[in-house]
Formats: sequence, C-alpha cells, structure tokens
Amino acid sequence: MKKLLGAIALLVCAALPPAHAAESGAPLERAPYRLNDLAALQNGAKLFINHCLNCHSANSVRYSDLRQIGLTDEQISEHLLFTGETVNDMMKIAMTPADAKAWFGTTPPDLSVIARAKSVNAGPSGGDYIYTYMRSFYRDASKLTGWDNLVFPSVAMPHVLWQQQGPRELVMTTVHQKDDGSWERQVRTYDAQGYLTVAAEPVSGHPHASTRAEFKAADARLAQNYDRQMADLAAFMTWMGEPVQQERKRIGMWVLLYLAIFLVVAWRLNAVYWRDVK
Repeated sequence: MKKLLGAIALLVCAALPPAHAAESGAPLERAPYRLNDLAALQNGAKLFINHCLNCHSANSVRYSDLRQIGLTDEQISEHLLFTGETVNDMMKIAMTPADAKAWFGTTPPDLSVIARAKSVNAGPSGGDYIYTYMRSFYRDASKLTGWDNLVFPSVAMPHVLWQQQGPRELVMTTVHQKDDGSWERQVRTYDAQGYLTVAAEPVSGHPHASTRAEFKAADARLAQNYDRQMADLAAFMTWMGEPVQQERKRIGMWVLLYLAIFLVVAWRLNAVYWRDVK
C-alpha cells in the first residue's frame, strides 16, 4: 500500500511544470481570471495581433488555433490577417532577429509561451506577470525610449499602448537607512512627461525599510478601461501558452476520479489477496 501511494505521489510531482523565477522589480497583482470568457479571449487576440505581433512573434501558434476561442475562419481572415497570411499560417513577423538586434539593441522575445515561462509554482502566474507588467510603465525622460517599467526596470520595450492608458505620473516613496545610520523618507515623482523631482526628509521613531509606488492617472476612466483591456490581453496570452489548458483540466478531473476509485479497488484487492497468507 505504501509503495502504491509513493508511486502516485511521484506521478503527481512529475506532472507539475518546473519552477521558473519571474524577474520582477515590483510585487505582481493578480490578473482577473478570464480563461472561460470567450469574448475576453477574442478581444485579447485582437489586442495581441494589432499591437504585439509587430515586433514579437508567436511561432508556436497558428491563426487557425483561434477557432478554439470561438472565431470562424471568416472572422480571422477579415479582422486579424493584414499582410497576406492565411488562416493556417504561424503567427510570424517580417522582422528578422538580425534586424531587431540592429534597430532595438535586442531581439524581442517570441511570446508563444511567455505566460508559462513567467509562471512560478505555488506563486504568481504568468498572466499575473503580464497583467502587472503592462500596467507598470511610466515616463522617464532619462531613458533612451522615454519609458521605464516597475516590473522590468530598464526594459528596452517602450509603452506602445500609452495612448490607450492616458497620461499619468508616478510617485515612489522609499524609506531607507543612510550611511550615517539615520533614516530618510525619499519621494521621487515622475510627471506625465517623465521629468523627475526628488524630495527627502528625515524620519524619526522606529521606522523600517519600505518602498511604495503609486500611479496618478490624468483620466481615471481611461486608465480603468485600459486595465480591463490588459486583463483580456493577459488572458489571451495565458491561453496561447497552453490552448488545451481548459480541456486538460476537465480531463484531469475525470482522471483523478478514476484514480480515487481504482485506489479503493486496489486497496480492497490487496486485503483480499493477502488475507489467507501467513
């Protein structure tokens, strides 16, 4: 019986995906769960193809895979194909890695499985990473692109959807201990144009080190709509990393039920088999 339970435990552990560290300069926020929402996935596909598939490829996914989120071949051809691709083509881009390296200084990564690559076992999902990353850009006039990101500091990618989010400023408040042992509160403010102002004041009492970042949007409604759009994009990119995920989970429930029933049968069979053996 112990050997049977041990074998089942090994199988379960082997089925788990490997842990990957998602490099993050800021805590990740939980993305709204929308993998069951076909309208959200379709909107995410539109955002991805219109805005991401210019520099980033998705070489492991075909346009025809979008049938699984409720789109017909006619809808895919009419709304999502622009440069002569066919429904059965992979989601490739015209830019070569060499050109990307020359133009941007780095090759934009393929996004087919970026959500899975950024997932952490028993931690934030890749969807959480994408959702937070896409909402963490801020203007920084000192950067070559004019942008920086809290989740991925000094990222080479500019904020391509900034017009949909609208202008906003970032206020970063840091409490830290100086070299002389005293404590200081530093407030760094990046305005909507990316210019930095810094204010500092001493801190008394018993402070502890902390960092807090707060965005102040010029148009709150526009920013809220952008957040909803990014939730759809994160859901689609999570689906894209494993299109069969929902089906796998449904099958998995039946498999676990079968194993539970088989465990009872095997346990009773084991007891009957060894009952008369001294």
